[in-house]
Amino acid sequence: MAAIYSLYIINKSGGLIYYKDYGSAGRMDTNDSLRVASLWHSMHAISQQLSPVSGCSGIELLQADTFDLHCFQSLTGTKFFVVCEPGTQHMESLLKFIYELYTDYVLKNPFYEMEMPIRCELFDINLSQAVQKDRVALLGR
Repeated sequence: MAAIYSLYIINKSGGLIYYKDYGSAGRMDTNDSLRVASLWHSMHAISQQLSPVSGCSGIELLQADTFDLHCFQSLTGTKFFVVCEPGTQHMESLLKFIYELYTDYVLKNPFYEMEMPIRCELFDINLSQAVQKDRVALLGR
C-alpha cells in the first residue's frame, strides 16, 4: 500500500493545475479530482476567514479515518496538497520539496504560462523520484 495516494496543485484562483494519482485503489476520474480541488480551495479560504487566530494561513492538516490531507500554501497563493495514509510523517517537508521542484522546473520554464495546467516533463520526472525516495524512506522506518 502506498503512503501517498495523490498530489494536487491548485492555482490562486482555485483551479486545478496539476493532479497525480499514486494509489492503486479508488482512482478518481477527472471531474472528481476537479471537485476535490475546488472544494479544498473553498474550505481553505473559509477557514482563513473564520479562524479565531489572527494571521491564520488556512487548514494545513485534515485527518480522517482513512486518509490524511496535508496542505502547503506558497506566498503566491498556490496550494500543494497530498492525500496520504493516516499518520504518515514528514509530509510538510515533502510538500516544501515539491514546491522547490515547482519553482525550479515549472516557473523557470520559458514556455509555461502562469495559472495554466502544468505540462513539464522534467517536473514529472523529478517529482516521481522525490515521491519514490519518500516511499523508500517511509518503508525503512
